[in-house]
Order: sequence, then structure tokens, then C-alpha cells
Amino acid sequence: MILRDLIERKRDGGRLSSDEWREVAQAAANGSVPDYQLAALLMAIFWRGLDDAETSALTSAMLATGNVLHRPEGAAPWIDKHSTGGVGDKTSLILAPLLASVGVTVPMMSGRGLGHTGGTLDKLESIPGFRTDLSLTRAESQLEAIGCALIGQTTEIAPADRRLYALRDATATVECIQLIAASIMSKKLAEGLTGLVLDVKRGSGAFLPELDRGLALARTMIALGAASGVPVVALVTAMDRPLGDACGNALEVRECLDALRGDGPVDLRTVTDALAVEMLRLARPSVAVADARATLRDAITSGAAFDKFRQIVAAQGGDVRAVDDPTLLPTATDIGDVLADREGVVHALPPRPIGHAIIALGGGRTRTDDVIDPAVGVIFRVRVGDTVRAGQPLATVHAGSPSALTDGRHRLSGIIRLGDGPPPDGVLPWVSHRVTTGGVEEYRAE
Repeated sequence: MILRDLIERKRDGGRLSSDEWREVAQAAANGSVPDYQLAALLMAIFWRGLDDAETSALTSAMLATGNVLHRPEGAAPWIDKHSTGGVGDKTSLILAPLLASVGVTVPMMSGRGLGHTGGTLDKLESIPGFRTDLSLTRAESQLEAIGCALIGQTTEIAPADRRLYALRDATATVECIQLIAASIMSKKLAEGLTGLVLDVKRGSGAFLPELDRGLALARTMIALGAASGVPVVALVTAMDRPLGDACGNALEVRECLDALRGDGPVDLRTVTDALAVEMLRLARPSVAVADARATLRDAITSGAAFDKFRQIVAAQGGDVRAVDDPTLLPTATDIGDVLADREGVVHALPPRPIGHAIIALGGGRTRTDDVIDPAVGVIFRVRVGDTVRAGQPLATVHAGSPSALTDGRHRLSGIIRLGDGPPPDGVLPWVSHRVTTGGVEEYRAE
């Protein structure tokens, strides 16, 4: 393979064959080609795109560079969920134990926060001792024992994707629908799934803010799943404001523990419920929506979902005492409120600036090797559309030093927008569309 020739062909709008994509993926995985050539190919793809056959070939090629989880013959359905990311997006920590508690096996592979978005692995690792770096062999054993494993992408899984993903981030080629889809699905197909639910974010805080681009991504990933015999359902959900009240790793874990006890913010429960119903119905297609919702509700009210989370934490080395007593989770040293400087209506809680404010506090990363402070973050006390009075707390900042607290409060006071009258842009519905192989429909909770 002469990669320069492939770069030139793709640059000029041509296409690569399945065999050529296999050679590219193997070269990326084994390091036989330099970063600068792979970066050039990624930029050519970014501008010229991939057709459906190429996207499928690249996905299969990256998957084939690594190992996969093996689902035993006759085992319960294996279902996962993937979100395209956002601020306060913590549903995975609720969904995994919830579905496992009703007999659905959940091999959930997640990522770390990067840019303005949070990461499931970072949230989990704010629980003292929690390990996400499980080998595939250990993950398989845990799946058999308790029905759930919450892991990161190890060196065993799609190593070609690991290298290409890092280069995409460094070369500003992340927001390419075909590359996003191939990257996600190469990892998800490595989980041995029998079904996948996608949470595709839309709005100002999403990587693909526009609805049409989100739907295009959903359709692409659904087609990739179908080609591999894995049914995929996508829900389009809002990211024009944070999900839930808490933003920040340990703070979000606390909020998830509340939700597993049947409490927590209504918006978080709304999105989680919608995703959970889709996951359960992929596992049991004959179950009606109302029956699925009742089964999941019972798992919460009986304490089964909470107990399953305790089992997962114990199995992965975490301190179960922190699950029972969240005060044992990392706690910020300096905490203070952001106060309204006037009467008015909350017009916007924009996720991207909020995410960047959390990074400035030390709760996120701009580089993959940044060390984060799991205790810091923000808890919002108001929602878009709320009427507030002067001096009312709008948010509470959790910081690691007095100076960081001062800076965080200053940043948040400039981010939370107040105005007169209703918010001019309104808000997006928390769940707006459902996408399947049959097409796109407006979401309606039955």
C-alpha cells in the first residue's frame, strides 16, 4: 500500500475499496505509517466524505484490528447505549444498573471528557477506587456474574480507532459524520451487542447542533448496525441547556444516586426513562411501552437498580461506602453561590460556556493527559424560563481554592443570561425524535 496514492485519490473525490480500508486500518494500528499521512487522509475525508460502502468498510476494518467481547451462546440480550455527549449528560450511570437489574446484560464501553463535554469514565472514577481499565477477559467474567461492566476502550479494542481518534482531535476533523459513526460503531460492535440505543444530542451544546446533521448521524449508525445484524434505535434529545442540576464528576454521581433511589431532577428522569424503555424493548421486542416503563419503575422503587449499582462498584474495586453515603465522594473545599444581580427571567444556560467554566475550575480537560479534580463543578438552582428576584441564588460553584471559587463565580455570572419576559428562543423538548430503520418520527411518550 502506498498511502500517498490513497490520500491523493480521496483528496480528488475518489473512493477506496474495502481491501484498501483494511490496509489503512492495519497500518494505523501497527504504526507502519506516520501520523502526518494519516492526518492528511483524515482531512481529505473531512472535506470529501465517505459513501455508505466506504463508511461500512472503514468501520469493519477498524473493528478487525482488535479483539471483541464474546457473548455466550444462549445468553441474555446484550444491550448498550451511546450518547454523542454534552454537559450534565449522566444517564449512563443510571441506565447500566437499571437495565442490568431487570435481566438485560449491559456491556457499557464509555469515554472520558474532552472539550466542553463530560465523560462517563471520569464520573465513575470519582468514586474512590473504581477501576474502568478492565481487560476483556475480566469484563466477560463480570458480565456473566452480575450482568454489567462499565469499562473504557482498552488497547485490545479497535486500536486503529484509538490512533485515528487522537489524530482527529488534533487536526480539527472530529465533526465529520462518517468518521464519527465509524469510530463509535467500531467500538460498539466490539461489545458483542444484540442491540444499541443512541442518544443523539441537538442544540447549542451538541457536537452536531443542527437537527438535520444529528438525524444524518443517527441514520448512518443505524445502517452500520443493520449491516452487522445489530438493531439500533436513536432518540434525539436536547443539549441547549445542561441535563439535570449537577455538572461536574462527583456532583453528577451524587445526582445519579438520587435518581437510582427514585429522586433527582425531572428532566434527567425524563431522558433516562425514554432511553431505558428503548433499551428494554430492544432486549424484549414483544414488551409494550407501558409494560416496559412499569418494569423499570418497579426496579427503581424496589431498590433493585440501586443494589445493582452497588454490585458494580464493588466488582470494579470501588468503595461501596461512598454509594451508601455520598458525603464520602470527593468534596470541594470552597463552595459559594452565584447570585442574580437583578429581577428577571432566566433566558439561557448555554452548555458550551458552562462546560468551559468547569474546565477552568479543574473539572475537565482540554488535552487527553490533563489531570482533573473530581470534586469541582456547578449545581444549578434555576432552569431556563424561571422568574428570579435580585439576590436569588442561580447556581452553586464547587471549587478547589478560594481564588478558583472567585473566578468560577465571576465566569458563571457572565454565562447565565437573564432578561425580561419569556426566553426569546424557547427551549427544545427533552426528547424530540425517534429514529429507526423505518425512518424518523416525532417522539411521543406513550
